[in-house]
Amino acid sequence: MRGLVRETHLTPSQLVYPLFVQAGLSGRTPILSMPGQDRLGLDALAAEALELRALGIPAVLLFGLPAVKDAAGSGAWDRDGIVQQATQALKAADPDLLVVGDVCLCEYTSHGHCGLLRPDGSVDNDASLPLLAATAVSLAEAGCDIIAPSDMMDGRIGAIRAALDGAGFAGTPVLAYAAKFSSAFYGPFREAADSAPAFGDRRGYQLDPANGRMARHEVMADIDQGADMVMVKPALPYLDVIREVRGMTDLPLAAYNVSGEYSMLVAAAERGWIDRDRAVDETLTSIRRAGADIVITYHAKEWAARQRRS
Repeated sequence: MRGLVRETHLTPSQLVYPLFVQAGLSGRTPILSMPGQDRLGLDALAAEALELRALGIPAVLLFGLPAVKDAAGSGAWDRDGIVQQATQALKAADPDLLVVGDVCLCEYTSHGHCGLLRPDGSVDNDASLPLLAATAVSLAEAGCDIIAPSDMMDGRIGAIRAALDGAGFAGTPVLAYAAKFSSAFYGPFREAADSAPAFGDRRGYQLDPANGRMARHEVMADIDQGADMVMVKPALPYLDVIREVRGMTDLPLAAYNVSGEYSMLVAAAERGWIDRDRAVDETLTSIRRAGADIVITYHAKEWAARQRRS
């Protein structure tokens, strides 16, 4: 009877699994602050793609760890960059796997910020836009199905949309990290992606956690610039924002169940303080219940595997 009257449903087809791909790595290596998650070498991607297909998970979100970093983050748009190579490897293993390419410079810059820096150390928003657009085009050329800008530079959705259209990728959708908050829950990700800022923080271009009205403004700005889908990140502390965005637009809405949300649940479960399976179910269901169509989560494989066994 509970199943018959259930209001919110979750299936593997609604999940996106994030992957960290490291240049020069063979096989996989554990991410210590995210138990159960690994950095992968290019040679590990074929098996990963086949496992995801078997579990019914349709999409991955790619983050790259380049061999070399520089002040401009040039590895982000390199034709032979790590994410570009990873996309090709995944597509060779499973052409039907949807590959979402994250667009940001923080993993590729020597200073760890998401754009070019001025001499005073502040981020130069406008000068960063052409580099982000070049990255988007490079990822589309490599075979990414969806372009997902996470940098939070003002105007980047319009610049990326124009660049994609001009390069012949008018049909490639843009999933905007539209409401991305300056959050304490990104900590484990920065180890996983080796993307921590060398100085300062990202509060100058990420949203204040206290500002819901500003989040709505940012979402509408991205929609006005041509976003095809929008995202709220993180998910759990911002379920109210997910609900509000759902009421604002009929565009597909994604929510990112981020690294810190994953790691704190895993840590509590390892200590026997909570039931891991039930907590994962509640977490992912709450994100769907708040209004997200797409859930990006590190729990994707464990949750989908459990559904197949049940």
